[in-house]
This record gives sequence, structure tokens and C-alpha cells, in this order.
Amino acid sequence: MQTPTIAGSAQPKLARGVRLQTDFKTGNSVLLFPEGILELNETAEEIITRCDGRTVSQITQALAEEYNVDLEMLAADVRETLADLQRRKLIELI
Repeated sequence: MQTPTIAGSAQPKLARGVRLQTDFKTGNSVLLFPEGILELNETAEEIITRCDGRTVSQITQALAEEYNVDLEMLAADVRETLADLQRRKLIELI
């Protein structure tokens, strides 16, 4: 699969009306939005919690350092996750 082209300087943020919350029944992180709910896997949760004004490059670097993983492989995963969330209109890139 081709890595989505999201600039490293892009700043992802939750779209208007979307919020990150913990599901009280399961304890899992979810994105709540007007049309429904999306349960996040651990990777997506780690990415979303860092969408606080940081750039895609900064998010990737922080995750690579925290989990001691290959930066190039992680960058592709981060961009793929963000592209999926953007297609679903759950995040915006500024």
C-alpha cells in the first residue's frame, strides 16, 4: 500500500464536534462524533493523544523515541492512520 502524502509539517487536530473519550464499559479510547463512535486501537490512541498542536514529524519522532522503533516504518503507520481518520472527517490537518 502506498504511504499517504501528508506533510511532516502538517498539524493534525480533531475535527469540530469530535472528541476523544474513554468508554466506561470497556476502558478503551473512542472518538465520539455526531454520527457515531469509533473505538481506537492502541496505535491510533497514541497518535490522537499527541494531536495537540504538534506536527506529524514531531508526533512520529516522539513515538519512535518512546517505543524505540524504526522511524521510517513508524512514519508510514502514522501517516496511514491520520489519512484514514481524515477520510472519515474525524481530524483536520492545518
